[in-house]
Amino acid sequence: MTELTKILLDETEMPTQWYNIVADLPVPPPPPLHPGTHQPATAEDFGALFPQALIEQEMSQERYIDIPGDVLDVYRLWRPSPLFRAHRLEKLLDTPAKIYYKYEGVSPAGSHKPNTAVPQVWYNAQEGILKLTTETGAGQWGSSLAFACAQFGLECEIWQVAASYKAKPHRRTMMEVWGGKVYPSPSNETEFGRSLLAQDSDHPGSLGIAISEAVSKAIENPGTRYALGSVLNHVLLHQTIIGEEALLQMAKVGAVPDVLVGCTGGGSNFGGLAFPFLREKLKGNMDPVIRCVEPTACPTLTKGQFRYDFGDTAGLTPLMKMHTLGASFIPEPIHAGGLRYHGMAPLVSHVYDLGLVDAIAIPQTECFAAALQFARSEGIVPAPEPTHALAAAIREALACKESGEEKTILTALCGHGHLDLASYDKYMAGEMVDLDLPDNVIQAAMEGVPNIA
Repeated sequence: MTELTKILLDETEMPTQWYNIVADLPVPPPPPLHPGTHQPATAEDFGALFPQALIEQEMSQERYIDIPGDVLDVYRLWRPSPLFRAHRLEKLLDTPAKIYYKYEGVSPAGSHKPNTAVPQVWYNAQEGILKLTTETGAGQWGSSLAFACAQFGLECEIWQVAASYKAKPHRRTMMEVWGGKVYPSPSNETEFGRSLLAQDSDHPGSLGIAISEAVSKAIENPGTRYALGSVLNHVLLHQTIIGEEALLQMAKVGAVPDVLVGCTGGGSNFGGLAFPFLREKLKGNMDPVIRCVEPTACPTLTKGQFRYDFGDTAGLTPLMKMHTLGASFIPEPIHAGGLRYHGMAPLVSHVYDLGLVDAIAIPQTECFAAALQFARSEGIVPAPEPTHALAAAIREALACKESGEEKTILTALCGHGHLDLASYDKYMAGEMVDLDLPDNVIQAAMEGVPNIA
């Protein structure tokens, strides 16, 4: 087998279809429900938020969906993205394991998020939408949507979780460079935001709150729609270009993963890498262990309940069956801002419930220790979110060292950490602490979750 460090595809090899895992699941996923009637939501129920094309993708059972040519043209700014063999990390760990990582930090925004931002903006533009609203945590999604809006001439308004807005000012600057207008959430721009600020003028915010604000603004204004950076089916669909490319790249060097690990917050990065490999596992072509990795401070899969819940705090969205900590849950301001969502993508929750994937939670100091090992050997400074997957990959590699097994490990390095260096400062100064989520906090947040069979 060729011992390449960087496995590349050329532009002609880039996949031209997204993969929809719904077509291959042994049990169909539970449908979203109307928040008032609790009956299965219809396309009309989503009409105030999304363009028709995205609603069709959200509800589609087609196995493959063609990527529009205009979207492929923008993708070519950075896709296909490289797959690396982590030879130097393997040497540092003295492990017989082979570690591969798919690197999405090569995009203009520095993360995997443009994979869905670009098509979402394009579909909205095709239907004459003039402005998009959205939320963002760490700022990678907001940056990506602002970039995509700049490509197709749409306005972009972004509500950023207040804790991240204050901690990561350069993310706001990046969004503004691409023409986005950014508000800290909760904000004075919406009635819901003003009500929360009246209770606590220094409210840290949450992704659920930011979603509520962005959704309310989209509903109020004709010609405006809402864009979501994770969780929903069409978002995970767009991200599967990651896994489809990785399959082609691993085949070039004759590699098949024994273990696949991905960080999970809302689920788009994980689903994007894992779902094409899960398809191959369901077909009997390979049999990797597929593992979600989340923070101990926001353990949606490992401690949450599989229930119907709102995607936002104000209860404006359809109800989705997902692993949830409760829509009112306010997570601690950990450094992985993109992993601080109260719920997990319904599709990721469903495959977890079916036992097709497993999940673990890792504390943030172990993740940053892994990040330093990775940066000092491989040279890339990871964003805080994929440090969770790196920590899980290192655990696997060290277990191989103990057992002598030569496993192949695959993960997605979903973004770089160039705008997250304050978090590294805190870790290296010994100021970072681990945060475990107490059961009583979960119980309190779950009290507001609807009782739906």
